[in-house]
Amino acid sequence: MAYRHRPGRSHAGPLRLNPPNRLWGSNGVAFGPDGRLYVAEFLAGRISAVDPATGDVDVIVPMDSPVQSPDDLAFGADGSMYIADLVPGRVWRRSPDGAYTLVSGDVTNPNGLTCVGDRLFVNEMKPDGRLMELFPDGGEPVVLTEGLALGNAMQLGPDGWLYYPHMITGQVWRIPPDGGAPEVVAEDVHQPVAVRFDQGGVLHVLSRGVEGIVTRIDLHGTGSRTLVSSGVVGLDNAAFDAENRMFVSSYASGGITELRPDGRTRELVPRGLDGPYGVTIDLGGTVYAADHYRLASPADTHEGVPINGSHGEGVTTHALLHFSHGIAADGGLLHVTSQYGTVQTYDPEHGTTRERAVGLRQPLGIAVGPDGSLVVAETGAGRIVALDDGDTLTVRAEGLDHPVDVAFDAAGRCYVSDDRLGTVLRIEADGSTVTVADGLGAPQGLVVLGDEIFTVETAHRRLRAISLTTGESRTDAEDLPVGPPPGVVPRTRPALFAGGMPGAPYPFAGLAAAPDDTLLLAANGEGTVLRLSPAGSGD
Repeated sequence: MAYRHRPGRSHAGPLRLNPPNRLWGSNGVAFGPDGRLYVAEFLAGRISAVDPATGDVDVIVPMDSPVQSPDDLAFGADGSMYIADLVPGRVWRRSPDGAYTLVSGDVTNPNGLTCVGDRLFVNEMKPDGRLMELFPDGGEPVVLTEGLALGNAMQLGPDGWLYYPHMITGQVWRIPPDGGAPEVVAEDVHQPVAVRFDQGGVLHVLSRGVEGIVTRIDLHGTGSRTLVSSGVVGLDNAAFDAENRMFVSSYASGGITELRPDGRTRELVPRGLDGPYGVTIDLGGTVYAADHYRLASPADTHEGVPINGSHGEGVTTHALLHFSHGIAADGGLLHVTSQYGTVQTYDPEHGTTRERAVGLRQPLGIAVGPDGSLVVAETGAGRIVALDDGDTLTVRAEGLDHPVDVAFDAAGRCYVSDDRLGTVLRIEADGSTVTVADGLGAPQGLVVLGDEIFTVETAHRRLRAISLTTGESRTDAEDLPVGPPPGVVPRTRPALFAGGMPGAPYPFAGLAAAPDDTLLLAANGEGTVLRLSPAGSGD
């Protein structure tokens, strides 16, 4: 059964179930000297500039720059851009002419970053984090305070103090930029992730939760507090322009949204998928994507009805289930892995989550075995493991190199893809392996249909079909939008963990089969889910 790929077609061949995402997550934002809004894209490892009038997006700091994982940014008085490079623990200066200089390599999880004239301040997103002043022209950092409970986006207030959130404790603090005793200025703030002052000096505290809450506190006026629910899932940061318009970013879905005082919103850059990573479809025809920070569905996919075009977000968020990567539907449940060590079962009907395993080493692909067990590619340990109904873990195979996905055929035999060795293996009952195919280009997503097994060769951006009876193979689709854009050689991959906390995830292009024998591909090179139809179908 051959599949077709015809890029750009609105019918026949692959269908996009949601529009491409122009920002792979949007984190720190700041207006630059040119009046554009600059956006740090942590997951993509790049920084883009957005025209606030048109929504046009230009990449300024590309994936192959020295910067690995930008999370926040700020502009100095001379127009220099300062960048918090979270995972490697670096702070960069990008001069107006585009030259990069390392300001510091000794900050753990640098996140909140702000400039006060020519002065540069940064805080650390970790327990017992520090807030410090850095000196771009040299000099030892000055620590203003310690004990931050996960710092994040901060700003100088109208009173001349630095304001910053404690993400864990739900507080907002302040401290003089020349040093002194820090003070709590607000408590019981909903999941604070960023503090921003508007042109009138009113404090806005953004929430990282699903409701998109912004808490407005008139600290230097009446002291009143009001809440606005924006509906933007997973707010991350905000910036006010000269007209006091507020533009917010979302770590969970990207995009840039104007948030008006009454809670109404206007999309400047539409939101979408940050990955996606794993993909699956349930018995009702709903497609689910494991999108790193959440479980999401391309819109209008119930009973297999797709959308095309670029209007609106095209994505529905079901839950902020952080660090979701592999996913498998099982009746009314969804089984999800996180590369940070967990396996969970999520019940969409009741919104509940059951923890199945912790402490695994980078679990990725997951499948439901013929006996109902959850079979997981434990990538970092080179193992295939299984979890029974009682969550007892057994090892099915070990000593593998880099297994990333698992699949079963109708006879109950288990297959695994290894993207480092370029192989697809069959796991025998005794744990030994048989090579089904080799010489592949970083195969990841894996699915069996009939007597063929399909895998996504991410290095070659193509879909490969392999006969399980003859071993013959063919290319079924080419030029698939997986991995970095053609011609781009990404920077060094950031570490999976940073300062004892989650770092940057390993990319994964998942694959799933729908009941009508179409294939669903996590097209992480553009932020979509693609539906690939068999050649000759009247799709």
